[in-house]
Amino acid sequence: MSDRSIKHSPDDMRDLKWSAPEKAVARKAFETALSRELKAMIAETKRLAAKIEQPDDLWELERYLTAKRKEIDETFDYRYSVLPLVLGSLIRRGRLGEQELHGLSEDKLARIRR
Repeated sequence: MSDRSIKHSPDDMRDLKWSAPEKAVARKAFETALSRELKAMIAETKRLAAKIEQPDDLWELERYLTAKRKEIDETFDYRYSVLPLVLGSLIRRGRLGEQELHGLSEDKLARIRR
């Protein structure tokens, strides 16, 4: 069985130990990705707001904002027990580059790449 085929349980994730420098790298990467997400959301919100002409358009904007807030709340979870999954998701979504995780141990990077 190859190493890539091994599934990691939530217990494995909770057992990861984060050094102070790794925590700093992870926090900076997380905040950078969140900032990028929010900047994109602001740009889209401005675009949608500029098109408002009728009351129904207001509610469409409200639905967009509500959905985005839920998505952000679900995506951006800084608990160390799920952080490798979160960082991996952010890389796949294009909000973070793997080079921004320089300083994390290879075992954490391997979990992030999965």
